[in-house]
Amino acid sequence: MRAGRRSKTVAFIAVLALLTFGALATASAQPADIKAINKAFQNHYARGNYPAAQIDAQKLERLVKARFGADHPDYAVALNKLGIVFLAEGKYSEAEGLFKRALAIREKALGANHSDVGQTLNNLALVYRAQGKYAEAEELLKRALVIRQKALGASHPDVAKTLNNLALVHVAQAKYTDAEGLFERALAIREKALGANHPDVAQTLNNLANVYRAQGKYSEAEALHKRALAIREKVLGANHPAVADTLNDQGKYSEAEGLYKRALAIREQTNGEGHPFVGQVLNNLALVYVAQAKYTEAVGLFERRPPRALAKHPGRQPHDRARRPSAGATARWLP
Repeated sequence: MRAGRRSKTVAFIAVLALLTFGALATASAQPADIKAINKAFQNHYARGNYPAAQIDAQKLERLVKARFGADHPDYAVALNKLGIVFLAEGKYSEAEGLFKRALAIREKALGANHSDVGQTLNNLALVYRAQGKYAEAEELLKRALVIRQKALGASHPDVAKTLNNLALVHVAQAKYTDAEGLFERALAIREKALGANHPDVAQTLNNLANVYRAQGKYSEAEALHKRALAIREKVLGANHPAVADTLNDQGKYSEAEGLYKRALAIREQTNGEGHPFVGQVLNNLALVYVAQAKYTEAVGLFERRPPRALAKHPGRQPHDRARRPSAGATARWLP
């Protein structure tokens, strides 16, 4: 994108790679039905089948509460799982309430500096970030970072998650210098802990590249985008939506267009036409058309976005990454 037309808005989201589930008690302490439902939840959530995952999580919440009681740390885990599903579905009020309940249980039962408290603070911050409550999100992420560094060590992957999330809050506020430093720290941790070819490394490379581009550091951005693309194509496959994201961020619009079309078909079949993730892909594809001056096609896609996706936050885009500003357009955030 030409420097003269560069947007100052770079937006974000993080749900799947940035959230942490937590684990229930050891297998010996769980009845078979709880273990089975927990396994079903993990499978449904990993595949993006959130309606089924919500049913699983609600069953899990009831069973764990009946077995352990409403003040037990395992019940906080169940609340956390249900909160994660609601967040993925764009049901922010419900997710917020669940994460707050889980936080209260964990602080009382485990202590304010336990790693599980840090996990809940991280997840609650994602709700606030999705709602555009950046000050609240930043405060919680800073608390989570201190807790996780102390409890887990400064080089733990969960520390990198919180660094990445905090950086994305800075990106949303155009604080690119602050975001750059945090992404660089997250990248160093992930490369050492997960290996140079892990998808989380590619995610961080892509985020950092977009921050470089937003600051006019085009050669540095291009080098990181190429690394991210190579990892994603190798590990995730050439047709993965994340590959389309990187192609789009590099300005390879014709290639990204085809991949976004495939991603749209998959999302509509898996999640349903009204799901926020469908709105995300429609938005991405529309921005590709805008960048190519195909305005009629772009308007048609913008108009197809689910109403729920437009209700709260026009002007920012839901991604687990820092977006490269699209030529001639402002990236949008949709819940």
